[in-house]
Amino acid sequence: MEIIKSFIISLFSIFSTFGPPSSSRPPTAPPPTKILESGLPDYHLIQATFVPQAPEKNWDQPWQDACEEAALLTLDFYHRQATPSAQHQKEAILAMVEFETRQGWTHDVNLEQMAQIGREYLGLKPEIYSNPSIEQIKSLVANDIPIIVPANGKVLFRENRHFKNGGPWYHNLVILGFDDRSGKFIVHDVGTQFGAYFEYSYQLLFQSIHDFPVSGRKEDIAQGPRAVLVLLK
Repeated sequence: MEIIKSFIISLFSIFSTFGPPSSSRPPTAPPPTKILESGLPDYHLIQATFVPQAPEKNWDQPWQDACEEAALLTLDFYHRQATPSAQHQKEAILAMVEFETRQGWTHDVNLEQMAQIGREYLGLKPEIYSNPSIEQIKSLVANDIPIIVPANGKVLFRENRHFKNGGPWYHNLVILGFDDRSGKFIVHDVGTQFGAYFEYSYQLLFQSIHDFPVSGRKEDIAQGPRAVLVLLK
């Protein structure tokens, strides 16, 4: 009996020390917050499942261009409070790609198309915010509304060297939090295995915001309009 009791205590000690394994768990405990004159807290973080665009680390198509699908599924799983396995994530991405193929779309979809996916495929209510300010983005997040950001990955590369080849021209990620003390947004960057709760400075992430260009050429990403997408239940 004493042996069993000691074994249980040991297991409890290990679990207490390391916590349950989760790629979606923030790396540290949230710091205490204070409310600013703007009415916003100086720190806020939404916890959500991390959905990498290549769940099995296979970067062939469609995974190479699956950032839009991974970002959309991040919001879908958040609203459904789901914690899918890597296999489920893979199947969900493939199913969404199949929906897009039936629409006659290419690997790259813009915000309007992502909004259509959110409405028709996921059953959520999309809202696109054009030319959002940093304060507007923080206000949405402070109200527990994750935000999909289409971005110039070449700009993101300045603070995220996990990207290869200088970063993608067109990329999507999800803003989940902000920290005024560090001046950084906290995101799920679906484009690398190290993207859970990754941090980008306010100004750099804001500078990177560009929807897919009207020209249809990724290289023209700097000409894409500044806009972000939210999906509401």
